[in-house]
Amino acid sequence: MTGPGGTAAEPVRRRAPWLTGLAVAAAATVVAFGIHLAIPAVPMLTAAVGLGMIAGQIPAAQRVLDGVLKPGLGIAARRLLRIGIVLLGLKLSLVDIAGLGWEAIVVIVLIVSITFGATLLFGKLLRLPGTQPILIAAGFSVCGASAVGAMSAVTRSKDEDTATPIALVTLCGTLAIFVLPVLRIPLGLSAEDFGVWVGLSVHDVGQVVATAQIAGPVALASAVVVKLTRVLTLAPMIAIVGLVERRADARNAALGAGHPDYVERPAAKRPPIVPLFIAGFIAAVLVRTFVLPLLGDAATSGVLTAADIGQTVLLAMALFALGSNIRFRALARTGWRALIVGLASWVLIAALSLFGVWILA
Repeated sequence: MTGPGGTAAEPVRRRAPWLTGLAVAAAATVVAFGIHLAIPAVPMLTAAVGLGMIAGQIPAAQRVLDGVLKPGLGIAARRLLRIGIVLLGLKLSLVDIAGLGWEAIVVIVLIVSITFGATLLFGKLLRLPGTQPILIAAGFSVCGASAVGAMSAVTRSKDEDTATPIALVTLCGTLAIFVLPVLRIPLGLSAEDFGVWVGLSVHDVGQVVATAQIAGPVALASAVVVKLTRVLTLAPMIAIVGLVERRADARNAALGAGHPDYVERPAAKRPPIVPLFIAGFIAAVLVRTFVLPLLGDAATSGVLTAADIGQTVLLAMALFALGSNIRFRALARTGWRALIVGLASWVLIAALSLFGVWILA
């Protein structure tokens, strides 16, 4: 049946761009899962962002990625990423954090803070463009690509500013899977100490699991709890940056465009102090701590399993979309300074984390 001036198929065609982009991201997630099954050492999320990065280098694929697929991939890179971060909160219980002890919590907060501050400062000293310094600082100090995506939302970053930090945390996090286990024996680390080191220093949760499981279940358990405690620091970090952004907007508005100290800022609504998805993440942590235990072990296990699957799928789709924005040719021309900052940040957090392990031992 047709309507005036068109056909019944037109509404479907108008929806097709974002539906097609999401379908491609979902297909890439299935492929990433297959890669993880075939090579367990490669985390599914790392495989997903790697597939996106490969697709982004193929000229024919670039035209499609920047054309008909762009609306759907944009939804995946932003909305699905934020929903995945919310579901990530269900993995973390305040009881688990308390079980670490106050000394470990202080060490975690200090390492995150020092790494973030030093990386941000180094990035500014090397004059990285746009918001790259703060995005690289967030990714390396907290939780990799997820933190980059979360920080880009509150800083209103451009896609080209986000692409380089995503590439760097993926590169260094993947290297950690192979480098850290080799160093375990020479450093004399027990399985538990190795897990703490991995949880303190490796970026994405999937990369932490892939690295720590090599040393066995004790290392894996320690790594996951420490890593998820690091993830929790994302909420106050985003809140602080959101407050700084709002004050900068207000200061600019008071100065006016003609003032010599006026700084050109993105034309967008003022960022919230605490974005909705970060509030959702905190709420999910509280639900995991206080509500799910009331449901019983079977129900809690079912909810957590479903949430884990949903979070992994959503983040894999988001990371494929983010990876597809990366262009190695552009990075080769302009990204060498960012590479130096990223590698320096990786070495810094690994060294600080190893020192933290020795303090806590």
